[in-house]
Amino acid sequence: MSSGENVRAEIYVSGRVQGVGFRRFARNSGKRLGVDCNPVNLMDGRVFVVAEGRREALELLINDLRKGPTYAHVEDVNVTFKTASGSVYDFSFRS
Repeated sequence: MSSGENVRAEIYVSGRVQGVGFRRFARNSGKRLGVDCNPVNLMDGRVFVVAEGRREALELLINDLRKGPTYAHVEDVNVTFKTASGSVYDFSFRS
């Protein structure tokens, strides 16, 4: 994947990331960076974020997610890069 093409990042964020505005923070961060972003809460307390955009913008989004909003406490961010699919709403995951 070249740095100029769109890629997909599947991001698991753990810590105190639910009930603190983390999904809104992720969406706003993605919007500001020009990245399509779909964050969802998982039953185990993590937030799963699917994002697509330019690799450089995704790296900036990931840096933002490592910080999180004011009341969050991010413990870990696990990222997998894949080929962009064209939609951040076409994912499935196994719990």
